[in-house]
Amino acid sequence: MLPDGYDLICILGPTASGKTRYAVRLARELDGEILSGDSRQVYRGMDIGTGKDLSEYGEIPYHLIDIVEAGTKYNIFQYQHDFERAYRDIVERGKTPILCGGSGLYIEAATCGYHLPDVPPDPALRAELEQYPTEELIARYEALRTPHNTTDYDTRQRLIRALEIAIYEESHPVERTAFLPRKTKYIGIDVSRDERNARIDRRLRARLEEGLVQEVRGLLDRGLSPEDLLYYGLEYKFVTLYLTGALSYDEMVLRLQTAIHQFAKRQMTWFRGMERRGITIEWVKWNG
Repeated sequence: MLPDGYDLICILGPTASGKTRYAVRLARELDGEILSGDSRQVYRGMDIGTGKDLSEYGEIPYHLIDIVEAGTKYNIFQYQHDFERAYRDIVERGKTPILCGGSGLYIEAATCGYHLPDVPPDPALRAELEQYPTEELIARYEALRTPHNTTDYDTRQRLIRALEIAIYEESHPVERTAFLPRKTKYIGIDVSRDERNARIDRRLRARLEEGLVQEVRGLLDRGLSPEDLLYYGLEYKFVTLYLTGALSYDEMVLRLQTAIHQFAKRQMTWFRGMERRGITIEWVKWNG
């Protein structure tokens, strides 16, 4: 059962904070089902690198995981509509919907009620944006508050697409969609920076031992191009650079470790930005 007045619970936090385990525990208490708020767990065959950890769900139903093929350029427009369908289904069956994820943009798209247009590519604008340094693009990106199509700055390609969508939305009205939550209870998993980084490092070692490199090699063998995998960033970017000979194994591990630390910091920056925009997040300590 949801808290009085709320129609969705959202568990958010940086990578490696333990939010999935927290959400599963809550789902057991509240007869709930979990909706993923992760921008990369939608892809089939990208399991270890995205940290799906499906075994953690046990008997708890989950949604918005493994819904498109790897190599697809899935976007926030598609996610919002997929979320809306899954959310409606959960509510109509009388279950408690629990959104869990670390992709701040996906979370806001699901909970803030915006209608997102399917923005067509604008080659002229992309060519113009390519002329600017990354730092200037990031500054412009952060100045825009409307939803756009990425959760991080991991690649210039994704950043430019984010700006393309945000610029489009400046001149197009934003409306509320038909069936999205109206009032969300946000719970954030609070982990210190040192502990967060230590967990990231342990988890990366574990993922490498579990076969992360083999997973990425398998995706390449299936016909995905290196450019496809570079687009997804983080684990897929750096392991691909290793497999294509651009980095040694040790260089790959070190640079990937640093990139994930930076990504977690950007996630927290996003969540603090949500608070500045008036969203109340209840931060809880969780070591589960």
